[in-house]
Amino acid sequence: MNVRLRRVLLAAVALAALPAAQAALVEESFELPVDVVDAYRKQISRTIVVTVFVDDETPAPRPVLVLNHGRSGSPSGRAAVGRSRYPEASAWFARQGFAVAVPTRIGYGVTGGEDVEDTGACQRKNYPPGYAAAAEQVLAVLKAMHARPDVAPERAVIAGQSYGGATAIAVAARQPAGMVAAINFAGGGGGNPQGSPRRPCMPHQLERLFAGYGETARLPTLWVYTENDLYFGATHPRRWFEAFRAAGGQGEFVQFPPHGNDGHMLFTAYPQAWQPVVAAFLRRQGFEIRE
Repeated sequence: MNVRLRRVLLAAVALAALPAAQAALVEESFELPVDVVDAYRKQISRTIVVTVFVDDETPAPRPVLVLNHGRSGSPSGRAAVGRSRYPEASAWFARQGFAVAVPTRIGYGVTGGEDVEDTGACQRKNYPPGYAAAAEQVLAVLKAMHARPDVAPERAVIAGQSYGGATAIAVAARQPAGMVAAINFAGGGGGNPQGSPRRPCMPHQLERLFAGYGETARLPTLWVYTENDLYFGATHPRRWFEAFRAAGGQGEFVQFPPHGNDGHMLFTAYPQAWQPVVAAFLRRQGFEIRE
């Protein structure tokens, strides 16, 4: 596999400013060639950038956690992703013993390229190809991580925020080797908090999408939302989850009360809220989680 690795050791001055629990955090990035097909059946090849965090104080081989970013509908918003890192959440998962891989998918930030997740206009959404393109990239990242000598290939978790959360469920539906759980933070698509708050594009299409994932997903999943999510509202996510469960999917649904002006940002803005819930879920899957 043609993977180019670049290690980024945190600067000594930055390490000195970090708490002792974070002092062993090591950040790396590597480039990974991937192939996807978009909603218009165009095959696209691109090299994506993947950032990896590990805590050197945790023992190897480590389980993998692939953490997926969300989506912006505008080119400028997608470019603004830069190199996706989620540094606070990644550091927390790394302290729990995971090797955390954060891909910057095709069409975003430093990876660049075409918008392979474009699923059409609001009233003509075709969601499945967009999530399939994202899922293919996650599967490639998982395969690359499993090739590392410091990784335990049989204990992987896929997680993500917003579009990345729905992507985690899409990957769970494929049940890749070694994947044991998925965590969906505010997952969905078609949200517009300014133009149509709480009313995503064609939510019934998303309900059918998640029902389809539930037909084949047999891994434990955790769905984390808030009541004041301006992208998807309070009721649509629960319907998506219920459709997933009714089709055979396994899962737990947690909906927090309102947080801030837009609960969709719970993952990045309020980690102290979700961390105990996620820690309990991971313990139930057999992971040793620190207090």
